[in-house]
Amino acid sequence: MEIIDLGTVPSSSENYLTFIDQMCDTLELDFASYATVNPVTGVVHGYANYSDAWKTHYMDRNFHRVDPTLHKATLSIAPVDWQRFEKDQKFQSVFQAAGEFGITAQGLSVPIRGPYGDRGLLNVTRSCSVEEWDKLKRHIMGNLQTAAVHLHDSVMHSNGLVRALGYSALSSREKEVLQWAAAGKLQQEIGDILSISHRTVEIHLRSGREKLGALTTVQAVGRAIGMGLIHPR
Repeated sequence: MEIIDLGTVPSSSENYLTFIDQMCDTLELDFASYATVNPVTGVVHGYANYSDAWKTHYMDRNFHRVDPTLHKATLSIAPVDWQRFEKDQKFQSVFQAAGEFGITAQGLSVPIRGPYGDRGLLNVTRSCSVEEWDKLKRHIMGNLQTAAVHLHDSVMHSNGLVRALGYSALSSREKEVLQWAAAGKLQQEIGDILSISHRTVEIHLRSGREKLGALTTVQAVGRAIGMGLIHPR
């Protein structure tokens, strides 16, 4: 798949959109969009080659809050064909409107999961018969997944996002303390388990919260689990 190599060019919205346009041309797709949410800051990074009119219409009506191609597809590990949403009222409400802007309700979502709890989602559409769509999907699926990972990796490395997600590395003791906090243990109990004082436990919890950008221990535990640093009990 000969499209722009994002690893060889500066990270920019223009280059991401060029990548999306070239991917659509190469894989015979109509439109595509990519989005990721920084799990720590909540900042959304998104790029799409839809018309400005559709983007405005979509955001003005808050479709991003209900669109199942975003919210349901991102929970999957494997690519999700939008045929799964045909009877979903929210899907119908979004894509009945999309048809007025030349956008088909026939598409595919490719979720991406990164090493820091980061997630991305590449959505693509193609207006054609069901038979043509099924054939096209089989033909391009491998390249589409490769493109999705490539795009996500480039976006995550741009603007210091990976550094923001990784923060300062948690020490082994900080992870250990957060892991016991995740198990519902109180500071005194954690201290007894690890043979350290409850004051030392608090120091490690405070440090862990700061590194994870969390206001509370509960929030720090949640973020550490989401980033794969500790495991839910």
